[in-house]
Amino acid sequence: MHEDDTGARVAVPHRVRRVVSLVPSLTETVAATEPGLLVGATDWCSHPEGLDVVRVRGTKNPDVDLVRDLRPDLVLANAEENRACDLDALREAGVPVWVTDIRTVDRALSSLRRLLTEACGLPVPGWLVDAADAWASAPPPERTRNAVVPIWRRPWMVVGGDTFAGDVLARLGVVNLYAGHADRYPKAPLDELVGAAPDLVVLPDEPYRFTADDGPESFPGIPCALVCGRHLTWYGPSLVTAPEVLRRQLAEEAPRRGPSSPGSRPSR
Repeated sequence: MHEDDTGARVAVPHRVRRVVSLVPSLTETVAATEPGLLVGATDWCSHPEGLDVVRVRGTKNPDVDLVRDLRPDLVLANAEENRACDLDALREAGVPVWVTDIRTVDRALSSLRRLLTEACGLPVPGWLVDAADAWASAPPPERTRNAVVPIWRRPWMVVGGDTFAGDVLARLGVVNLYAGHADRYPKAPLDELVGAAPDLVVLPDEPYRFTADDGPESFPGIPCALVCGRHLTWYGPSLVTAPEVLRRQLAEEAPRRGPSSPGSRPSR
């Protein structure tokens, strides 16, 4: 019996052979470590490319019956990404569920280590060691900038307090102006975001797909950085290259262009 990130006791089998992941980050985590374990994943699990497993719908609406029928030894979930009612239904069906709760880089590194070693019975993978080294050896930021970090529009929503993305940015010298907000992902009208007079607007390409043509035009006169949502919000193998990739993208200002059609991408 082991405890997951939420403190829940999970009856993990002595040997885990079949895993269903309900979180894209955790799917990539297992696939990069021991791909043969995965038998199911969500429709949004896009990494690694070519992953050949049964798809069980989305993170917010998994097909609980299908997950159960896959006879997993363990289901991997996240406190933010997945609904408690779905996880409770799986537990009631006798399926062990391991829930992660990741809000900082340090917590990501320790949580993934426990998930792989305690829950899945695997050795610590080399990529996780490389990820810890990458963040430990990352140079201090040359400057600090205040920013707003939209994650959606119509309505506008931003990264608030106590979030993994906020911690990632803080380590790279970007101070989230909404870090003190009571909500983790508050709605905020555009005039409020512009009126906050940020030094920078950080526009990730997921969950909303901000692009050079869709996002920067709403913040005239304010530098905007288009960044990779996977490196900003995913806590898995992307952690290895995230410091380098994001540092480069944050230094690049998006061109000012007119608006185009909106788009969206899956969550982490």
